[in-house]
Amino acid sequence: MKKRTLFISLMVLILALAGCSGSNTSSGATGGEDVPQEITYATTSDVVGLSPIDTNDSVSSNMIAQIYETLFVRNPETMEIEPLLAESYETPDENTWEIKLKEDIKFQDGTDFNAEAVKYTFEQFLDEDRAAPRASLLAPVESIEVKDEYTVVIKTKEPYGPLLAALSHTNASIVSPTADQEGDINSEPVGTGPFKFEEWVEGDHVTLTKNEDYWNGAPELETVTMKVVPEYSTAVSMLETGEVQFIDQVPAEHLSRVESMNDVTVETKPGTPVYYLGFNMEKEPFNNLEFRKAVAHAVNRQAYVDQLKGLGVKNDSIIGPQVFGYDEAAAEAGYEYDVEKAKEIIAENGFEGQKVTLLAANTGSYMKMAEIVQSQLTEVGLDAEIESMEWGTFLDTTLEGNFEMTFMGWSNSTADGSEMLYPNLHSDNIGSSNRMRYNNEEFDKLVDESRTIVDQEVRKQKIQEANLIAVEDAVNIPMNHGVVSAAYKKDVKGLELDPTGEWRLLNVTRE
Repeated sequence: MKKRTLFISLMVLILALAGCSGSNTSSGATGGEDVPQEITYATTSDVVGLSPIDTNDSVSSNMIAQIYETLFVRNPETMEIEPLLAESYETPDENTWEIKLKEDIKFQDGTDFNAEAVKYTFEQFLDEDRAAPRASLLAPVESIEVKDEYTVVIKTKEPYGPLLAALSHTNASIVSPTADQEGDINSEPVGTGPFKFEEWVEGDHVTLTKNEDYWNGAPELETVTMKVVPEYSTAVSMLETGEVQFIDQVPAEHLSRVESMNDVTVETKPGTPVYYLGFNMEKEPFNNLEFRKAVAHAVNRQAYVDQLKGLGVKNDSIIGPQVFGYDEAAAEAGYEYDVEKAKEIIAENGFEGQKVTLLAANTGSYMKMAEIVQSQLTEVGLDAEIESMEWGTFLDTTLEGNFEMTFMGWSNSTADGSEMLYPNLHSDNIGSSNRMRYNNEEFDKLVDESRTIVDQEVRKQKIQEANLIAVEDAVNIPMNHGVVSAAYKKDVKGLELDPTGEWRLLNVTRE
C-alpha cells in the first residue's frame, strides 16, 4: 500500500513538472531558452536585388548589410568611422590610401577574403559596362593595387577626403569574386557577413540563415526572414499578432497604434535624412533672395514637424546634426517664422498676388508638406497652388527643371556633409542631381575643398562654411530632419538601428 502511494505521488510530481516545462514552449513565451532564434521583418517593398554592386535602394541595402560587409563602418552611436574588414589604414600622400586588411576571413562560399577580392570588387564597381548605380562613391579612384595578400592600395585622381565614408557605404561591400564570376550575386549573394543567403521568392520573402563560420563569432539568430506585405497597415497588424517581430520606418499615422501594443518596443533615433522645400534658381522670382526670404519667413515648419509626432525635428541647417560637417551655428541661421516680416518683404518688392506652383510627389509626407505650405503662403499674400505627380514622373520633371518650387529629400546615407552638398547644390551637377540649379562660386569652392582635402578637421570646417552660405541663401528650406524608427517585439534584444535608417541583426537574440 505504501509502495502504491509512493508511485502515485511520483507520477503526480512528474506530470506537474512536465506541465511547467511545457508552458515555456508556447508561442507567447519570453525569457525561456525555448524561444525560437528566428526573426521575421515586414516591408511593403521587395528587394530589387542582393548585390551591393548592382543595387541602390534601402530595402535591398537592409538585406545586403546582413550578408556582406564593408572595409569600414560608421559607429551608430559616435558616428565615427571605424575599421571592419580593414585592420588599419594610412595615407602616405594625399592621393594614396594604403589599407591593411584583417586576415583569416573567408567568404560564405569558402573563398578567401584578401586584397585581390577588394581589388576585384572595386574594379567591378567602377566598370562602366556594369554600370553600378552608386559608382559615384568611388568616382575619384584612379587605381586599386594589391601590395601584398592583405594590403590594398587605392590611388585617387585628386585628394578625396570622403573616401572612408564612401568605403563604409553598404554599396561598397566586398563580394566573393568566385561567386560573382561563376553566378549571379544579385540573386545568389555571397559575402563575409553573419548571415548566409537561403532563398528569395520574388514578391513574397527573402530568407537568410546563420553563418556558423562567421569570423567575428556566429550570431544567435538561426533564421532571418524579410516578408513582403501589400500595405504598412498589414505590417502593423502582423506585428500585433506576432506573425512578424520587427518593422521599421514607422509612419506618423501608425505610430500611436504601434506604441499602444504592450509587447512591442518602439525605438526612435535622430537620423541623417533631410526633407526640404526648394526653389528653381533659374526662374523669376525664385532666383531672388528677397522672395526666398519672404517664403522662409512665411513657412511655419514647426507646424509640420508637430504632425510627425516625434518622427522629425526642426533645424535650419541643410546638413543635419547626425551628419559629418554639422555645426550648431547653422541650427538657427535661417529665417524664423514671422508672418509680418514675410508680408513686409512681399509689399516692399511687389510680390503681392505672385502665382506660385508647389510641385509635390503624390506620397503622403510630401503632399502634407505641400498642403501646409500652400495655406501659409496664401496667408501672406501669395497665390499658391499644388501640382502633384507620381514618383517617377516627378523625378523626371524636376530633373528637367520644369518646376518653380518643390519638395524633396536626401537620406545622407554616407553621413558626410560634402556628399550631400556636392550632388545637390554644386554647379557641376546642374541638369542632374542639382535640381535647384544653384550656382554660387564661393559655395562651389568650399565644397570642392571639402572633397579634396584629406585632413578631416579641415574638411569639417569647409563643409560648415559652405552649409552656412546655402542656409543664408535660402536655396533650401529644411522642413524637417528625419528621425529613424523601428518597432519590435519585446523578446527581441540587441537590435542596432543606424541613424541612416539601416539596421543590423548580428547581435540580436530572442529571449
